[in-house]
Order: sequence, then C-alpha cells, then structure tokens
Amino acid sequence: MSKRFYITTAIYYVNGSPHLGHAYEKIVTDVIARSRRSLGQEVFFLTGLDEHGQKVQQAAQAEGKSPQAYCDELAAQWQAFAARLGITNDDFVRTTQPRHKAVVQAMLNKLHARGELYKAPYRGWYSWKEETFLTEKDRLPDGSFDPVWGEVKELIEENWYFRMAKYQPWLIEFIEANPTFVQPDSRRNEVLGFLKSQTLEDLCISRPAARLNWGIPIPFDPDYVNYVWFDALSNYYSIPVALGDIEAAAPLKGFYESEISNPKSPIRLWPADIHVIGKDIVRFHAVYWPIMLKAADIPLPKQVLVHGWWQKDGDKMSKTTGNVVDPLAVIDEWGLDAFRFYVLRELDIGPDGNWTDAGFRARYQAELANGLGNLVNRSLSMLKRYRQGIVPGRSDELSPDATKVVTDTRTLLEKNELQRALLSIWSLVTRANQYVDQTAPFKLAKDPAQAKRLDEVLYNLAETCRVLAVLLWPFLPDTAAKIYTQLGLTGTPDKFSAAAWGGVSAGHIIGEPAPLFPRKDV
Repeated sequence: MSKRFYITTAIYYVNGSPHLGHAYEKIVTDVIARSRRSLGQEVFFLTGLDEHGQKVQQAAQAEGKSPQAYCDELAAQWQAFAARLGITNDDFVRTTQPRHKAVVQAMLNKLHARGELYKAPYRGWYSWKEETFLTEKDRLPDGSFDPVWGEVKELIEENWYFRMAKYQPWLIEFIEANPTFVQPDSRRNEVLGFLKSQTLEDLCISRPAARLNWGIPIPFDPDYVNYVWFDALSNYYSIPVALGDIEAAAPLKGFYESEISNPKSPIRLWPADIHVIGKDIVRFHAVYWPIMLKAADIPLPKQVLVHGWWQKDGDKMSKTTGNVVDPLAVIDEWGLDAFRFYVLRELDIGPDGNWTDAGFRARYQAELANGLGNLVNRSLSMLKRYRQGIVPGRSDELSPDATKVVTDTRTLLEKNELQRALLSIWSLVTRANQYVDQTAPFKLAKDPAQAKRLDEVLYNLAETCRVLAVLLWPFLPDTAAKIYTQLGLTGTPDKFSAAAWGGVSAGHIIGEPAPLFPRKDV
C-alpha cells in the first residue's frame, strides 16, 4: 500500500473568530491538495482546532459554560467556515478528542521512559495572556514587559521539562543537510540564524492542574496537565496513528494500544509531506516539533512551508480600528472563486501581502470578468451562433501555446508555486483573447468562403476553454465545473492528464453559455 501525500494546515486556537489569515492558509493548502489529487496522487488533508489552555478555560468561565461546551460551539463555526471556503479536508482534528489525547499521552510516556523529561522548580515571570514564561530577554530597557504580554506576574512552581537544549547541534546539522525542510529559503535562513545565535533552553511542558485543568493530564503525574504547544503540535502525528497507520504507530510500541482491530491498516500517512503554517509560529514547527519527534524516535515531516501575513491598506489588521477583511462578507458579495483567486494571485507563499478593496475590484474586473469570463462567454456564444453549438473538426493552431502552458503549470504545481502557476494559466487566457481579436470570427462568419477558417477558429477556442477548466480546477473549482457544464461535458475537470490538447471531439454539442463573473458597477 502506497503512502498518501499528507498535508496539514496549522490548527487554530479555538478562542477567536476565523479571519483572512486563516482563510488564506486553508485555501493555499486546499489548492496544493487539489493539485496533487489532479496529478494522480492520493492525498490526505488535515485541518482542525487547538482547544486546550488557559484562555479557553477563562473564556468558558466568563460565559458560564464548561470548557468542552464552549469548544463544541466554536468548533461548529470553524467547520462551517472551512466548508464556505470550499476546502476538501479529509479530517478535522480537535485536540479535545480522545483519539488525539491517547497518542499525546503515549508520546509523553515514551519520552519519560527514555529520560527525556524531568521535574524541576521554576521561578520566573509568567504572561497569563500568552500562557508562556518570559525571560530577562523579554524585558524592555526600563525593566517592564511589552503590553502584548498582558499581565505579567512572578511565579514559583515545579514543572516538567523536556530536554530540548541538547538537540540544538543536531537540528542545525539536520536543517543544513535538508535545505527544503523549511521553505521558502528566507524562513530557513531565519531559523538557522536563530539556532546559531541563541542558546536553546529546555522546554517547560506542563502546568499545575491546580492552576490550569483544561488540558491533557500528564499520564505519570496527574497533578499536571500538558502545556498546550506540546499537545497542539502532536496533532499532525496523532491523527495518522489514531486512524491506523501502522508504520506511524511503530515508534510508540509498548506505549500505545490502537483501538483499530484490523492490523492490515487501510492508510499510510506519516511522515507528513507538508505542514503549511504562518510565519508567527515558525519556531514551534521548525525547532520544537522536529526535536520532539527526534527525541521520541519518530520520523520527521518532509517540509514546513511558511506563508506571510496580510495587511489591509498597508496597515496591520485590527478589530479595534475596524481595519479588517471579513472573508465571508467578500464571498457573499463577489463569490467564492473570486475570493480564492484574489488571495492566491495577490500573495505568493512567503512574503507579506496587502489587501486593498480597490485592488480586489480591479483584479475581478480585469482578470476574471474581462479576461477569463469574457473569453469563455464569447467563444461559446459564437459557437452557438455560427454552428448551432456543434463543435467543428479538430484544429491544432493553439495546441503549442496550450501544451507549453500545461507543461509549465504542472512543473509549478509540483513545486507548490501557486502564484506563478496562476500566472502561467492566465497567459493562455490572454493568448486566446488575442487570438479572437486577431482572427475576428465575427467577420469570418459574414463570408461563406471563410467557413473552413471559421471552423478552425471556433474549435481552437472551445478546446482552449476545456483545457483551462482542467488547469483551473485546483484554484477555482466552481468556475472550472461551470466551464465544463457550458461545454456540455459531463464529470469534473479534476484530472490534470485531461489537459492534453484534443479532448473535445468534432460533432460534440455544447451546453448554454452564461457569464462566469458578471461585471459589477463599482
């Protein structure tokens, strides 16, 4: 049984509403997942929620609810949000699920048995807001702490620690030997810069249950719960194990009992192929996570793919100033595919991006309505008008252009270069629109002597529309399906191999043309 291509988003902290950054990360991951399926790979796509921790416990108390009831309500919102974005995830992890908890506790037991965990007293400053201990390095020049940490108090308590520091030389060597482990290169350099300039400390992985009880209990010391980051990062591994990936579970032999009785596992997922995350959590994923896995003798994921943040009109997004983008409001007004197109076309994976409403409208008008929408509508409308919707005999005039774009797009999708893949696809949109202007089929139609030439032009346009539907499916699935329907084709354009030229045959009868992206008065 072959291993599936396994891709994950970060899991989102349940204590808050989904925003543009969450939508972007989910859509990027979805496009990679869809493109891999289109290229013939079996894919498993995981997203979900991080539900433990102090903030959740306090927010639930403030609303007079149990933490679980509070999480259940918010989880329903987050799952509905993913559905509205057209996300094709195969599973949705919640860190409060027993299947996740069992694997986390098995990992903790193994690390404890190997001497990787120890108990020690701690005296230091604690940020209640961010649920983290602070060091002298976090102080401002005047000795105070940045307001972002909220209330900071001195704490003296015993906790459990993970021996992370000793793995620093190994991790530097590993990242240098595996240049694609953290991508893009700018983020890899950032991680290496941190590792070479800072001394790693051992990681505090517990909180006393007397202070925080909303977490996974430490199995060998029930007076403590697991610190939220150790619990959260483990989700990527816990789900393959829980679903019956025997090779994934093998390192936990003696510590984990699978509830799956059939030993002939139907699934092979681990190691993950890509973790898609935001730049603010690089250190957790590129430092803590690989060291945790190495210490437990579990294979490492293949890549951590890091995207940037969105600004609005050149400023940081902020609910207090109202400077935010509500993805669902944009989708309600402009349609899901217009939203998916803009975030992918505007922002490459890596740098920060800037959302402007004017920029969104401009791309919608120029590239979707006047570009793709106009091409498909006029191509199929002319085929209806001049040939009663019957596809003429094959002509290969645009075949070299289409074939080059198909080849280039495939290469870019395999490298997860989504923005460049879209640019490649749009070069074919532009070429086909130029072809209409150059051949002027509406003039050819007036001259009976030009009937053969008109047939050639109409075939090239119909076939280009079909090829575009296949190329666009990972990005704009609803639009791709509409193009197929308007072409009178059955099924879904979800197999990249179908982008080969010549797929629409002579005599085929197309469906009814309709605007894909209605022009809006703005």
